[in-house]
Amino acid sequence: MKHPSTREFFAYWDEKRGGARAPDRSEIEPGAVRELLGDIFVLAYDTASGYPFRVAGTRVCALLGCDLKDRSFSALFTPDTRREIEDIIAVVSEELLAAVAGITATAQDGSQAHLELLLLPFNARAHAPVSLTGLLAPLESDPSLLRDFKLSSYRYLGHQPPQKLVPRALRKLAVARGFMVYEGLS
Repeated sequence: MKHPSTREFFAYWDEKRGGARAPDRSEIEPGAVRELLGDIFVLAYDTASGYPFRVAGTRVCALLGCDLKDRSFSALFTPDTRREIEDIIAVVSEELLAAVAGITATAQDGSQAHLELLLLPFNARAHAPVSLTGLLAPLESDPSLLRDFKLSSYRYLGHQPPQKLVPRALRKLAVARGFMVYEGLS
């Protein structure tokens, strides 16, 4: 993760999930990440609607020049990378894995802007719609009115549950003079 906001939001999310694969949505307190709220968004896991924004921070809306509520997230991407971002969203939501991606976009003046995207799952609750959260932060100065998002890279951040280490019994074997083998026993 390159952007400090991405690292900070991931660390907060990771702390809130504890030993679980993902935290409940109710565990994320906006006040705790107040300085990041402009870059944070929440998406509905609705494939037919292109994963619409449920909430989007002010900086995210400013980057795109409009209020994003109920607008399709996947429609921000060019047709050749749209399927790939939809697959990433599916993995994040269904497998409860975090993902971080590098994105390029075209600014209003035609220049290329580079951004970092973080997608984080919430634990699914019975009788509640599935959603996920994320953060979108420009890596350079804030460009305005971006379009034609393209994935330049991505990776999943797997959750390894804490491993309980059990002490092992050792058995000392004398194989040859001056050479000892220690065999571990479970």
